[in-house]
Amino acid sequence: LLTVTVFLSTLTPKFYFALTVTSSFISGLIFVFEWWHFRKYGTSFIEQVSVSHLRPLIGGVENSPPAPAAFSAGENETSRQNMPECKVWRNPLNLFRGAEYSRYMWVTGKEPLTYYDMNLSAQDHQNFFTCDTDALRPSDTVMQKAWRERNPQARIKAAYQALELNNDCATAYVLLAEEEATTIVDAEKYFKQALKAGEMIYRKSQNCHSQSPQHEAQLRRDTNVLVYVKRRLAMCARKLGRIREAVKMMRDLMKEFPLLSMLNIHENLLEALLELQAYADVQAVLAKYDDISLPKSAAICYTAALLKARAVSERFSPETASKRGLSTAEINAVEAIHRAVEFNPHVPKYLLEMKSLVLPPEHILKRGDSEAVAYAFFHLQHWKRIEGALNLLHCTWEGTFRMIPYPLEKGHLFYPYPSCTETADRELLPTFHEVSVYPQKELPFFIHFTAGLCSFSAMLALLTHQFPELMVIFAKAVSILS
Repeated sequence: LLTVTVFLSTLTPKFYFALTVTSSFISGLIFVFEWWHFRKYGTSFIEQVSVSHLRPLIGGVENSPPAPAAFSAGENETSRQNMPECKVWRNPLNLFRGAEYSRYMWVTGKEPLTYYDMNLSAQDHQNFFTCDTDALRPSDTVMQKAWRERNPQARIKAAYQALELNNDCATAYVLLAEEEATTIVDAEKYFKQALKAGEMIYRKSQNCHSQSPQHEAQLRRDTNVLVYVKRRLAMCARKLGRIREAVKMMRDLMKEFPLLSMLNIHENLLEALLELQAYADVQAVLAKYDDISLPKSAAICYTAALLKARAVSERFSPETASKRGLSTAEINAVEAIHRAVEFNPHVPKYLLEMKSLVLPPEHILKRGDSEAVAYAFFHLQHWKRIEGALNLLHCTWEGTFRMIPYPLEKGHLFYPYPSCTETADRELLPTFHEVSVYPQKELPFFIHFTAGLCSFSAMLALLTHQFPELMVIFAKAVSILS
């Protein structure tokens, strides 16, 4: 103790100042590195090293990571292994390039579609509307090049060239309807011409499809064109207020091509039926498509919640419910809302208008912010139409997060929320839109700790610089007491 006291008495204030400055600098570097590591990888480097390397040395047992799960708990192991974590889907309700997206850009000066989204659409068009037999028809050869063009005017010019070669080129009319038409009325006129040409080509392909594999590929292509055109015509009728006509066209299309359920035409049908307030028909569609073996969507989950909320929302009062408890119908409605929110937690903020909407992209990521934007853009009016539905959603949706384990090691009704959604949504949504992120990444303990240590050391350095004698006395007293 005497030696320590003599040693401390020989130290000058400059030593203590240098010591605190150095410790502040080192802790600051650690804090900066921890923050950078967390922003890039989502975890604390110190905690990661502790769990991975130090815990086994002191006898701790590391939990094995959970096996990959499928879309819901009842699906089999094969589908679990084959289910891609973040698959981008074509938006069933995507808008028209010329009549809607372009008009938005003319008015606001902002580009509503990202290059990544438009590139995905170009790939879709090449897959849907081209085949190996295009060389046999000059107009199809021109259109094959047109779908690869990046410049819209070049695509439109190529479509007119294809029509000069063949006035019955259905895909040329499709391109003009999507990109040149500046109103829905003009787009519908082009699609009616495409339908006339597409039906004629489709009948010819049906008669020849068994002759060779090339003819089979041509029939698939012509089928894709015909289905696409009929669907877009139904969407035109929906946008122009002819709702019942649109519903009939969608039902006929689903009946004529039942194997094309992956195109999610039923989501167009659900939205149109909700506009008609045909809730019994909506329930019938849900009974067919809200199945455990089918991939879910926000449209399916939130429409099911809306129908259950409709039965109780008009008379629902949180004060009354807290006193008497929830009835069976109210419990069913709340559980349906919790199920929908667990599937896509981004939707409620758009429905409750806590976040601003933008035009939906042409592709969506299921369970992501892009799907939430697309759903709320078309379905917000249906929630507003049912009295009390948004109030019930407002009172109950946040309770979902108390039911889901955190950290998200497992889900409650669905598999754990994918960690890749934020990256994909930033590619799909325009830069001026603030992407919704779930779950919000909480700062790890060591980032708080190093920030506090850095601040404390810096404060000590400042006090030592201002009051050197007092800080020397304080340091000696602390060292002796310890």
